[in-house]
Amino acid sequence: METLDVIVIGGGAAGLFCAFSAGQRGYRVRVLEGSNRIGKKILMSGGGRCNFTNLRSTPANFLSDNPHFCKSALARYTPYDFLDLVEKHSMAYCEKTPGQLFCTASAKPIVAMLADECAQAAVRIDVNMPVKSVEKSREGFVVHTDHATMTARAVVVASGGLSIPKMGATDVGYRIARSFGLAIRPTRAALVPFTFTGDWHERMARLRGVSVEGAVTAGRTRFDDGILFTHRGLSGPAALQASSYWREGEPIHLSLQSPAGDAASLLDAKRHAPTRQLQSTLSRRLPKALAAEWIEGVFPAGVGKSLGDLPDAKLSWLEEQLAEWPLKPSGTEGYRTAEVTLGGVDTHALDSRTMAARDVPGLYFIGEVVDVTGHLGGHNFQWAWASGHAAAQAL
Repeated sequence: METLDVIVIGGGAAGLFCAFSAGQRGYRVRVLEGSNRIGKKILMSGGGRCNFTNLRSTPANFLSDNPHFCKSALARYTPYDFLDLVEKHSMAYCEKTPGQLFCTASAKPIVAMLADECAQAAVRIDVNMPVKSVEKSREGFVVHTDHATMTARAVVVASGGLSIPKMGATDVGYRIARSFGLAIRPTRAALVPFTFTGDWHERMARLRGVSVEGAVTAGRTRFDDGILFTHRGLSGPAALQASSYWREGEPIHLSLQSPAGDAASLLDAKRHAPTRQLQSTLSRRLPKALAAEWIEGVFPAGVGKSLGDLPDAKLSWLEEQLAEWPLKPSGTEGYRTAEVTLGGVDTHALDSRTMAARDVPGLYFIGEVVDVTGHLGGHNFQWAWASGHAAAQAL
């Protein structure tokens, strides 16, 4: 049986990038992808346009039990390095918001670019090849799949996390890590919409599709961005970001104040137009439907009341609620719609410069399977490129 130099488990962003980077260095590389095609999550990311990096990505944009772990890899392969690769392939892209780079039309060119680089580096890619287990051998490793057994001097686990199982996500990476004695940090869905029950679930369902600029705070971390009401609860960039910091049973806080801070306060409005209704006043700051549902849910006694009917103390309280409105989610939509998985292979067991398991020479873990999770906005892709580069250089 031929012994390969490298087997990469996973045909996603991190795996493909690591594979061709290793192939360019002369290694014989084989990629094993369990689903029926490579790059599935790439194709659906960013609304189908793939936010492939963020020019402002720094270690501060990542969560991990070991926050220093990501620094080395991110410093040695930057967003501008990946942008050089994109421009080499003459791929059209745009900067949607400051730092966030997207494909102009669809994510297909990113997958095509990675596949082309693999082909040029003589990397073999096998789809429909789910890995069952990995064992240590005298030559390196034995990899067992549903269809074949193969050997390699090194194995790179780039199998991703548990998010979006319909795309083929499995726990194989965690199982491989555990089989070699590596710890797994607790995993949970991240960058995922919040869900609610009861009265606010019904109100949010009626507000489905309504969006507003504001902020969502979970714990001590606040994100100022768009908030979207859905038939199950809350989504939008601010809510998705906050979900990575939220813990079950805790409240989140929404700010529905004008981001620019230029809206007249309710007390000022009362002085200038005391006969104006509370709802019509709030409708100048919020979408009309949201203003109506918010008053009915937060202060039902204010329905139909004019500003002059309400004491200053109550208007001040309402202003405080607009600034920091507490809500307790019942949960999240879970891995079904989560963009990433928080937690994963414990970084204390890995070398931060090489992504190698400290106690298992030749075994590497990269990308989402590792306990490094980025913020929304291209940071998780940048971790895929950087960690894949680090492992490929270390081989």
